[in-house]
Amino acid sequence: MINKPLHTFHIPVMGLAYTIDSPIRVAKYGISSVISIADDELIEKMRAFYSEKFDIPYQEISQKIHDYRAKRITSYLNLVDTIVKEKFESFKNELSESKEALESFITMLPNKSDVKKRLQNILHEGLVIKENIKNFLENHLHPGDIDVNIMTKLDKDNFNKNKQLPVEFNDAHAALRGFANSNLTSSIVLSAGMNPRLFSYFENFDAFFPDSSSKLKKKIILKVSDFRSAMIQGNFLAKKGLWVSEYRIESGLNCGGHAFATDGFLLGPILQEFKDKKDQLIESAHGLMAKALMQKGLPIPSAPLALKITVQGGVGTAEEHDFLLDFYNLDSVGWGTPFLLVPEATSVDKETRELLIKAKEDDLYLSNISPLGVPFNTLRGTTNEIFKQKRINESKAGSSCPKRFLALSKEFGADGICTSSKKYQDIKLEELEGKREQISAQEYEKMKFVITEKACLCVGLANASYLENDIKIKGQSQGVVICPGPNMAYFDREISLSEMVRHIYGNTNVMTDTNRPNLFIKELKMYINYLKNEIAETTTDLTTGHVKKWNAFKNNLVDGIVYYENLFATISYFEDLKKEIYNQLKFYKNAINEIEIPTLTTEFTH
Repeated sequence: MINKPLHTFHIPVMGLAYTIDSPIRVAKYGISSVISIADDELIEKMRAFYSEKFDIPYQEISQKIHDYRAKRITSYLNLVDTIVKEKFESFKNELSESKEALESFITMLPNKSDVKKRLQNILHEGLVIKENIKNFLENHLHPGDIDVNIMTKLDKDNFNKNKQLPVEFNDAHAALRGFANSNLTSSIVLSAGMNPRLFSYFENFDAFFPDSSSKLKKKIILKVSDFRSAMIQGNFLAKKGLWVSEYRIESGLNCGGHAFATDGFLLGPILQEFKDKKDQLIESAHGLMAKALMQKGLPIPSAPLALKITVQGGVGTAEEHDFLLDFYNLDSVGWGTPFLLVPEATSVDKETRELLIKAKEDDLYLSNISPLGVPFNTLRGTTNEIFKQKRINESKAGSSCPKRFLALSKEFGADGICTSSKKYQDIKLEELEGKREQISAQEYEKMKFVITEKACLCVGLANASYLENDIKIKGQSQGVVICPGPNMAYFDREISLSEMVRHIYGNTNVMTDTNRPNLFIKELKMYINYLKNEIAETTTDLTTGHVKKWNAFKNNLVDGIVYYENLFATISYFEDLKKEIYNQLKFYKNAINEIEIPTLTTEFTH
């Protein structure tokens, strides 16, 4: 079997629920997607749902069972693997027996694909379809990868009867163990930065080390926002004998979900650095890994293992897709947000999908609703927002916090508390009430908003699957939190899977908004606004650290614009847009120059 990917795009993880079963939906077409393995309760409910749907025996893994979190994850991933394999075999049979199905599948393949060209030739030559095609499909088709995602920081300590459990029962550790013990031959995506203790835990599982033929049963993907971070994290893992098989570069701001802003480093220059220094990444890691494997007495690959560089965040047109692949020598481009409008690919309830369809630029915003304290891309008017505001109006702010995945604050005890919980917000609101006489009404309302703004992501990001599949939701009404990127503003209808894939490859167009900015320009605008807001909203005393950071941020934006001016002058892509792009770059360069960085001698008011 040839393992070269059929497609040049992948579907990244979205929320807790939105890609929870995407492999079951799309893997048979060769499309890779990523499941979040943060919420073992949702995972167990989905295992029960799909076991019944496909008539597979099911036995509940309750919280009373030892290591239930890891076991739930392992069992669900094994179930998904089984279903995907069965669906793939049925699909191959369908393709070999139905000319119509085969023709439809061919339209979904990349235009430059050898598989596409050869299938077209087989059809064109009118050869005996069934046997020729069956043999060809057996040798050239394979299902998309069933990858998983862990946010490394979601590694809450867990307790049993007030006694702290060993570290391997922390949330992220247990999730990693769940994946490691599964039957999957796929990758784990680590997002949200470095967690040395979690990274070290990988050493406990043989599947992450190369075997005697230099093969990896399970691979590591790092989601990163810059080259320096990739080098540091990759070398840290290499010193343990672990290879990073892919660096998944994501735009700091022009993405869905949590937005980890860089210090003004823009996507184009970041991709350029990876293109220029890829060999450095490989050589550095290979040397360190070989040394570590020798010390462990494990097989040492004679040559560096394969390394992919991919990108995601804000891509919306076939021309952008092709440009990123061709100019930066990338292996794949992630398309997330637009797939929220594809019912065949993602798990979204009808009401929320309608809200996404109607969303305009102003409806999509960078919020502070995440209890992690990280900016979070979201959408106005969600059911979660409505329920949350109703509780605030009734002086019942906060969530009942049934899942506690984000109970990471140790402010009130070692067992942790979530800043979106009613317990936490009650304490903070009582403290604020005690200061009411010392502050203005305006300051009071502002501080109250900061406390009550936090949303219950654990429940809100999972509810869409329950609603879509008519699974009963217990407990306090939280509604749905959805986390699209700003790109959602330019897609305004429900889209079939075939249409979306053909849009990615330039064979149709599903966007009606002709005013959509180039992805680099959109990100640039977001970074300028981010810097302005950070300066305006700084409520602490000004420090040399603030000034140094903001000046560096501003300089990096200017350098980024110079890079783009040179880039667009030399490439043959975006010819129809170049005049507009140059005007936008000029406009934003002036906007950056007009940003005044306060100095320590400036009177700093807020």
